[in-house]
Amino acid sequence: VECPPMGLETLKIDDFQLHASTMRRYGLGAHRGRLNIQAGLYDDDLYDGAWCAGRNDPLQWLEVDARRLTKFTGVITQGRSSLWSSDWVTSYKVLVSNDSHTWVTLKNGSQDLVSNVLFPVAAVARYIRVNPRSWFNRGSICMRVEILGCPMPDSQNYYHRRNEITTTDNLDFKHHSYKEMRHLMKVVNEMCPNITRIYNIGKSHSGQKLYAIEISDNPGEHEPGEPEFRYTAGSHGNEVLGRELLLLLMQFMCQEYLSGSPRIRHLVHETRIHLLPSVNPDGYDKALEVGSELSGWSLGRWSQDGVDIHHNFPDLNSILWEAETKKWIPRKMLNHHVPIPEWYQSKNSTVAAETRALVSWMEKIPFVLGGNLQGGELVVTFPYDRTRSQGVSREQTPTPDDHVFRWLAFSYASTHRLMTDARRRVCHTEDFAKEDGTINGASWHTAAGSMNDFSYLHTNCFELSMYVGCDKFPHESELAEEWENNRESLLVFMEQVHRGIKGIVWDMQGRGIANATIQVEGIGHDIRTAADGDYWRLLNPGEYSITVRAEGYSASSKVCEVGYDIGATRCDFTVSRTNLSRIKEIMERYNKQPIRQPLRLEIDGKR
Repeated sequence: VECPPMGLETLKIDDFQLHASTMRRYGLGAHRGRLNIQAGLYDDDLYDGAWCAGRNDPLQWLEVDARRLTKFTGVITQGRSSLWSSDWVTSYKVLVSNDSHTWVTLKNGSQDLVSNVLFPVAAVARYIRVNPRSWFNRGSICMRVEILGCPMPDSQNYYHRRNEITTTDNLDFKHHSYKEMRHLMKVVNEMCPNITRIYNIGKSHSGQKLYAIEISDNPGEHEPGEPEFRYTAGSHGNEVLGRELLLLLMQFMCQEYLSGSPRIRHLVHETRIHLLPSVNPDGYDKALEVGSELSGWSLGRWSQDGVDIHHNFPDLNSILWEAETKKWIPRKMLNHHVPIPEWYQSKNSTVAAETRALVSWMEKIPFVLGGNLQGGELVVTFPYDRTRSQGVSREQTPTPDDHVFRWLAFSYASTHRLMTDARRRVCHTEDFAKEDGTINGASWHTAAGSMNDFSYLHTNCFELSMYVGCDKFPHESELAEEWENNRESLLVFMEQVHRGIKGIVWDMQGRGIANATIQVEGIGHDIRTAADGDYWRLLNPGEYSITVRAEGYSASSKVCEVGYDIGATRCDFTVSRTNLSRIKEIMERYNKQPIRQPLRLEIDGKR
């Protein structure tokens, strides 16, 4: 029986458990010999993309200390991750030992870039070595490895018991195919029919429906004064953990609601929640076909037609920044709801079917807050994702709501079990724990047309990216622990939709006014009211001067105070029609033209 991965990729195996005969330099030491680990940008980077031996001879080895008796059933190997060189091992031996001195050869194997070797007979031991025997003739001995192994029962092993993570939640911890995902959503809907609704936002390139599940006390209906929240996952099809976390979240919320949890019941009654687990089901199918350990770093990342969905949105940053440079705001252009350019909407533009479906969904529903779950790192990123300076790959590029975004990002990262732990090992090359597990997207790597920037500039919704685990596609056996790592964060972030101010903009007859502008003094980014005149404005605690403007109505201002407790401050407005708009309305109603007054001049007191 094949055992699960021991955890070189997920970091369950720590650096002190990895040893090697030699290393070329520290950045290519044994601690870098982990499956799918990614290199830095430079050839001599401190964080390189493999273990590389200091000499090229058959006496080199990479060793893993399991720290307890383990049944070893297989090994998975890769070559080096590098932009500058091609290094991989073409054949190797596997040896095991109980004392790290006496070794028994277990299996001869061969490798071609990525190799999965299951042993014909499992071996029980504490230590395992991979001994390269031949390698690419123009390269060097370099490897990334994962070991398949099952810990043997040992009640006396304090180290294992101390580090074991268990869950008490009765959820379906497995990877779900498209059909299984759809079935699970139906099961949850049948369990909680009064608070759930399944719908789809469109289709993928291959025709698979993009299913979402709504969780609310009135499914299918926008309630004035109740904010809309969304989680999406799987825009990169091979980043599977986010997809499974959302499927676990919907099960958890249904079960907790039925059991009477005050926290979940309050969240469901006061919020309209939308979960879209698989934005890119076509890419997911590709990754699932080869499995969690062999899908590599990029198989299934893109849509069926080769598009990176998360960065396939229109670049509205350039449009806004050009208007700011030309001083067009607010005279010729507004600082919010930046329109989509015509070229992007044409049929010939390179826009994925999935992206078009997302854009339509984001425009249709007045979302207030959203998070998209990504994989391969442990960090939360927030807009802007594109640098303002031309030709600069990394630069802090804040939005006018930078303080709010930083709080939102920290609310997720600080409640995650690992993101802010300064003792944890970095996933690949960046130590985000030093930054409290958060980073401005553009200061990490610049990218035009991101979902986060588009959401902020084209809609009212503040969108962030949560990179929820080092392993993009963790083994099924890891899902329970990953759920424990992220469960509280997923709930806390949803609750942040109730921070700031909310209200309704009425006319004198008590009717809600749609598309009224909500302006916060000192923040150069406005939002608009929804169809019923209701609005939500995310803000940190403090006093704010709020001004409401609507076409044909007089502006109205008031001071609203935001407290520290969860729960948005109610801040309603009633506005009256301007005299000019009343005259226009009368003229249109009676089909009459306004009377033109003769021009009068007054000079020296005479007309």
